Amino acid sequence: MIRMVNQETTDIDVGFTHEDFAALLDKYDYHFSPGDVVAGTVFSLEPRGALIDIGAKTAAYIPIQEMSINRIDSPEEVLQSNETREFFILADENEDGQLTLSIRRIEYMRAWERVRQLQAEDATVRSMVFATNRGGALVRIEGLRGFIPGSHISTRKPKEDLVGEELPLKFLEVDEERNRLVLSHRRALVERKMNKLEVGEVVIGTVRGIKPYGAFIDIGGVSGLLHISEISHDHIDTPHSVFNVNDEVKVMIIDLDSDRGRISLSTKQLEPEPGDMVKNPQVVYDKAEEMAAKYREQVLAQQQGKSMTLAEPEPPLEVDVEDLPSAIDEE
Repeated sequence: MIRMVNQETTDIDVGFTHEDFAALLDKYDYHFSPGDVVAGTVFSLEPRGALIDIGAKTAAYIPIQEMSINRIDSPEEVLQSNETREFFILADENEDGQLTLSIRRIEYMRAWERVRQLQAEDATVRSMVFATNRGGALVRIEGLRGFIPGSHISTRKPKEDLVGEELPLKFLEVDEERNRLVLSHRRALVERKMNKLEVGEVVIGTVRGIKPYGAFIDIGGVSGLLHISEISHDHIDTPHSVFNVNDEVKVMIIDLDSDRGRISLSTKQLEPEPGDMVKNPQVVYDKAEEMAAKYREQVLAQQQGKSMTLAEPEPPLEVDVEDLPSAIDEE
């Protein structure tokens, strides 16, 4: 006996709509927000960008300008198919439900973290000048664009000739919020020179500038201040009465401040007799090493707590050289 089966189909109410299914997918989908750093796999490389699988319902997109902190011409310079790496979510979903990603932003944040660390360590870095402008020179540090003010470039070359040249640099300002990275070539050179100098040492220099408060002496490419109070034991109305620009002089180093890039000098401590710098400077220069040796002995005795018959040398007068950039920069 053959039993016939009814071929008519009937709707079965399972109580589960397409909307319910979409809601279930959303429940198990990750929630992505701008600012998040997520892992993603390169799904497809395109001429001006790439599609990235980060586990969202729709592949995310990274435009070529967001692939590196440096300029690149094609995605293949940075990404490879099926490569997995970190991405920064730059923008929320567009009308197609697609997120925009960035690698450049991650590199940017890490670069600022690195330069802050270098500044804290008072590190000297080296970088090549890639451009100049009216105010100074431009370099790149950890991929970030840095600026060297003209007053902090210690070279007799025209600024334009520095393009392509690598310079030692110290950090002056690191400010991520204001996007300011300012560096000094002069300070790096001063530190290098100062490491080879000692307090109590006699050096030969050239007068590069004269101000009412003292003379600026070039010592092998760095400037030191010979304050008016350290020229002679005799009263001096103006340094012009003793020195002229381009005079060659013998001076003694009485203070080195590497943190602030300052060198304090004296001829007063080299005078065999008070007032010799005014009456007969050559006598001071002839006996400079002898008087400097006595000065060093005196300083050593003071450090050891011994009394000496020589008068205690006067401390150098503090002058904020940073407020006088035109006076200390090489011309």
